[in-house]
Amino acid sequence: MKIGLLIYGSIDTLSGGYMYDRMLVEYLRAQGDAVEIISLPWRNYGAHLRDNFTFKLPANLDILIQDELNHPSLIGANQGKHPYPIISLVHHLRCSELRPKWQNDIYRIVEKKYLRSVDGFIFNSQTTKGVVNTLVGNSKPNVVAYPPTDRFGDAISEDGIEERSKKKELRILFLGNVMGRKGLHTLLQALLIPHNSSFILDVIGSLTSEPEYAKQMQEFIIKNDLSSFVFLHGSLNNTPLIEKLKQAHVLVVPSSYEGFGIVYLEGMGFGLPAIGTTAGAAGEVIRDGVDGFLIQPGDASSLASKLQLMNERRDLLLQMSLAARTRYLAQPRWEQTANQIREFLRSFLG
Repeated sequence: MKIGLLIYGSIDTLSGGYMYDRMLVEYLRAQGDAVEIISLPWRNYGAHLRDNFTFKLPANLDILIQDELNHPSLIGANQGKHPYPIISLVHHLRCSELRPKWQNDIYRIVEKKYLRSVDGFIFNSQTTKGVVNTLVGNSKPNVVAYPPTDRFGDAISEDGIEERSKKKELRILFLGNVMGRKGLHTLLQALLIPHNSSFILDVIGSLTSEPEYAKQMQEFIIKNDLSSFVFLHGSLNNTPLIEKLKQAHVLVVPSSYEGFGIVYLEGMGFGLPAIGTTAGAAGEVIRDGVDGFLIQPGDASSLASKLQLMNERRDLLLQMSLAARTRYLAQPRWEQTANQIREFLRSFLG
């Protein structure tokens, strides 16, 4: 097959969605398919909407995958009869994110028009599928293909988890780009609530995705005398990231919305109970009270109590850590998932 993948910016961008796209490309190429990356420049939403006056679908493809993130740029190009099937890869909808209702109402109109312009869908979760079906119905072909969570190889050993649980300070890991939607502010607020726990927080993720927000978080840390306990590492990958995952006791990413939450399962491969929120698909990964906790978005008080509980009850921490490892091992491997996608694409070509 000759496949196009349309994205914004670089395929090497460090985020869960881009990792999904990147690993899908690698798999398809390994199967002998030719995959062309078509990249549009990152700009603001209004500039992306103006792409509709100029952007045309590329020629000489058998099938085109469009990352749904690009939706504002593609409505015009997708109108009318398509020269080949167009499949939308949906990580989550922009109109699902936490923001003022009037803004999401506008995004919903634009996304609805885009979603109606494609021939089929690849969804990263049942939650994402349900959101899209609510918006445009469920009549188009689709496949639910969970993201790759096994890029770090085999899970950590049970012995390693047990030994780590005995370490005195609770090591908390926040893994995600430092942007409002990911909820670092909720975690920092939770650490200010008085309790007897000692902790270290490692924050791993880009500080340039939302520079103003990152600056606010840095100022919050300094103002509240957290600099001795909270460390902003920026983006890490490969060995440095693996080391931080091995050192941590718990993963906390209290996002206002997640279309799936690859990071939760990746952490579980290292025996990390995950704390996410009830908004979005985190509940498809985290079993509340078993291998992590689900809190309401923005509920710093509840988050503080969960962290204190795991620090004071190391038997519970160990139990949940082992359950997290078991949850990770139950997840389908990426090769199975990617093969599902490839067979889905092939079904459009007869």
